[in-house]
Amino acid sequence: MDRFYRSPMRQPCTFPSGWRIGCVENDPSVTTGYGILYNMELLLFVGLQGAGKSTFFRTHFAQTHVLVSKDLLRNNRQPQRRQLQLLEEALAAGRSVVVDNTNPTPEDRQPLIHLGQGYGATIIGYYFESSVSESLKRNRQRQGSARVPDVAIYTTAKKLQPPTYAEGFNTLFITRITGEGQFSVTPLTKDT
Repeated sequence: MDRFYRSPMRQPCTFPSGWRIGCVENDPSVTTGYGILYNMELLLFVGLQGAGKSTFFRTHFAQTHVLVSKDLLRNNRQPQRRQLQLLEEALAAGRSVVVDNTNPTPEDRQPLIHLGQGYGATIIGYYFESSVSESLKRNRQRQGSARVPDVAIYTTAKKLQPPTYAEGFNTLFITRITGEGQFSVTPLTKDT
């Protein structure tokens, strides 16, 4: 059990590891000022460029999770270091986070998972299943800096390894685009 504080009263409480108190501001339904209890999540998106990861974030998590993405750090000299720093800041604040990158290998995912576990977050992986040809087609529909060179997709495809529970994930999902802005999300059982 970890020790946390209710906000804004700062009264100590004891909760299971991974649970945080979130302060609800300007919410008339919360009259005590104590906030609400929720489980902090670290969601790792895994998949090719053009597989729908950013669209999935916008439609499912933009209102509830902080976005950390190397795409937003293009001018940073050390995007990996900055990504970990932003992730740690969000987790330290008790915020749920989505890491929206290709995250193609267990080695790419391990520092993120380790950091999330250190903060008691539930680690959830979304594997975006997409063929190279489908990703290339969607990438060609992108505009400006959102479009990546075709070689980037081929390079990622060569390295891409689906996530496994052995890496430290608490939950895994396989995600597929089924239509314009529509997704199929299937839980991956631990015995698969």
